[in-house]
Order: sequence, then C-alpha cells, then structure tokens
Amino acid sequence: MESKRQQKHAKLLQKELGEIFQKEAKHLVGKAMVTITRVFVSPDLSVAKVYLSFLLADTQSTYELIQEHKKEIRHHLGRRIGKSVRIIPELAFFPDESAAYAQHMDQVISGLEIPPATDEEEDESDED
Repeated sequence: MESKRQQKHAKLLQKELGEIFQKEAKHLVGKAMVTITRVFVSPDLSVAKVYLSFLLADTQSTYELIQEHKKEIRHHLGRRIGKSVRIIPELAFFPDESAAYAQHMDQVISGLEIPPATDEEEDESDED
C-alpha cells in the first residue's frame, strides 16, 4: 500500500516524464508516442518504477533506446523538479503490456463459438 506521499510523488513524476517524452526526448522516440501508464515510487522516494506504453513504434527497439538514455532522461527530470523534491529518483523503465493483453483477450473472446441456448435453458431463465 502506497502512502499519500508516495502517490503524490508518483503523480508528479508521471506528469513530468510525460512532458519530457513529448518535448525534450523527441530525438529518442521520433514519431512514436510514449505514454507513462503507471509510476510506483519506493517508500524512501529514491527509486521509481515507470511503466511505458508505446504507439506508432516498434516497442522493443524504442524501449531499448529509452533504457540506454536513462541518465539523460533523469537529468531532464532533475532540471524540472529539482527545486521541489529532495531526491531525484533512479528510474527503472518497464514496458506496460496491459493494452496488448487486453487486445489479445478481446480477440480470444470474439473468437469463441457459443452455441445457442436450448428451449429448456430458455424456459429456466424465464422463470428466474
């Protein structure tokens, strides 16, 4: 369970990192849209787990490029929030697979063949 302080810090990081990927780190991601889906901060606020979602890009290569430039992204973050926080957290990036998983589950569910209900089953559901 995250404390209010951790949640507040995570929200600040999510907002600022989103702006960094839109403006300052454009050379890293090119035309790709990088979305910060979730941020979890350690209790001492020194480490932040950042979950990224990618649109219009090769997920793996963009993720690897971001990993290589972690220090540069942290530097941009430090310039933005350095006056309001005591510690600029170490950043740990992770790809967020929830959108891909949701799309996969949608395909699985739409591919199911559900037989029509028999007359007996319809009569039972009418009585309820």
